[in-house]
Amino acid sequence: MRRVAIANQKGGVGKTTTAVNLATALAASGASTLLIDLDPQGNASTGVGIARDQRSPSSYELLTGTATLADASRPALVPGLSVVPAHEQLSGAEVELVEVPRRTERLKAVLADAVLPDWVLIDCPPSLGLLTLNALMAVDSVLIPLQAEYYALEGLTQLLQTIEQVRSRGNPRLALLGVLMTMVDRRNSLSGQVEADVRAALGSQVLRTVIPRNVRLSEAPSHGLPALLYDLRCPGSEAYLALAREIIGAPAARAA
Repeated sequence: MRRVAIANQKGGVGKTTTAVNLATALAASGASTLLIDLDPQGNASTGVGIARDQRSPSSYELLTGTATLADASRPALVPGLSVVPAHEQLSGAEVELVEVPRRTERLKAVLADAVLPDWVLIDCPPSLGLLTLNALMAVDSVLIPLQAEYYALEGLTQLLQTIEQVRSRGNPRLALLGVLMTMVDRRNSLSGQVEADVRAALGSQVLRTVIPRNVRLSEAPSHGLPALLYDLRCPGSEAYLALAREIIGAPAARAA
């Protein structure tokens, strides 16, 4: 059983696209998979076809202790994939939990009390606040999507430092599953240069699989579908299937 937080404090790097399509690919491979939407925007919930009026109970109720994991999870379109959706109320959770003891371990406690599938993926918000810290405390590894543009590099060091702090302050097993290059355009020399620089700096911490810039990946959420259901043969879907194969065979921990 593997628990993975998909995190990057910068928005627009393909984080939710990765969460939705990796979860779908893992389930399609035969692994029982749970996707927890921990982003108040709820885009991962939209991406797997859960309407906004069908999102209660949600991850908000998990963190506030008013629902169990069994209460909040529901089956997705893909056999073997379950989802805990996010509701707009989640945006207020950081304020509501400020005075709660062990507030960064709420999700960890929920998962500890539940029967879990082979994989648990958590889509984090684009910040390093209380919601992301709850995810980092509850998982054993972090997957960092990184857009192949120079601005996307800003903040990567801070995120790696946060992982180290969480490891030293309460989750010693937390490791880096890998950095995933996303929105890579092979026709763009800048995109290739950023990828080369990241691989030179981080070496084997960068996953072999690369997610290309692909319009079908962008279109799929508007249909309430993962790209793998919207267009299985598009380059984006093929890349996420390759990513699933790579991480299934990856070691459980890497040094961050």
